[in-house]
Amino acid sequence: MSPRPRQARQRRVRAPAGHPLIAAGAACAGGIGVTALLARGFLRLQARSARGTIGKPLGEEAHLADRTYKKKYGSPMELLLLGDSIAAGLGPTSLHMLGAQLAKRLAKRTRRSVRLHTAAIVGAETSMLRAQLAGLPAGYAPDITVIVVGGNDATHRVKTSTSTQQLSEVVGLLKQRGTHVIVGTCPDLGALQALPQPLRTLARIASRQLADAQRDAVTELGAYAVSLADVVGPFFIARPDQMFAIDRFHPSSDGYRRTAKAILPSILLALGHETDLPYGHHPPAHITVVR
Repeated sequence: MSPRPRQARQRRVRAPAGHPLIAAGAACAGGIGVTALLARGFLRLQARSARGTIGKPLGEEAHLADRTYKKKYGSPMELLLLGDSIAAGLGPTSLHMLGAQLAKRLAKRTRRSVRLHTAAIVGAETSMLRAQLAGLPAGYAPDITVIVVGGNDATHRVKTSTSTQQLSEVVGLLKQRGTHVIVGTCPDLGALQALPQPLRTLARIASRQLADAQRDAVTELGAYAVSLADVVGPFFIARPDQMFAIDRFHPSSDGYRRTAKAILPSILLALGHETDLPYGHHPPAHITVVR
């Protein structure tokens, strides 16, 4: 038999440094990197411009609304608010803040007095909830705890997983105290007309992703979640002049009133005063309710 022909060995050809293929590849990779850097820089400029536009016309501290509402009903229940400037009620007078609105509505529906305690702080991120909880009086055990947080996490680009884990830890601690927990998930930041495009679209995506993660996490722990983006977001989008305060960022008196009205059904169900929940409300995972 004649010997089998030896197969030609393939050689890897390396293009010289100045070869057009290398130059094209480098230009492409460099173009992608430059584009990403320019995009990030552009968004930072937009964010800085938005902060300048919004400013701080409402100040940095909310009025004090903590007191007992509808004392004539007696047998007061304890209502605790944790979270950021929305929970703290930055902007309007004390009677129109979120805590006051919730306390008055809750007292009327349950025919019991409501003692409000607000530990929420303007500018807070989810990482600060533990400190708010630690600052409560020793032995304090509220009947209802309402948490509204997430907006600052989204704008400060805190990882969703980090923010959600921090929220879960605080919800777990509250459940150990025997309190019903209602979480108002991150609002739709796409409703903020003070944010230019494309920053507003990115803010909407980030806030929606965080809100979904918050909902899933807290309902698994036995808390109620209220999707503020779904239940009040459309009002802020359709009526910005009415729903937003003068800074175009925080709720107005009407905005807080609408938000309190939206959160109330989950509180009432948790207390046994309702049997169903409207759209945008999510009960604990182990509870089935009528829709």
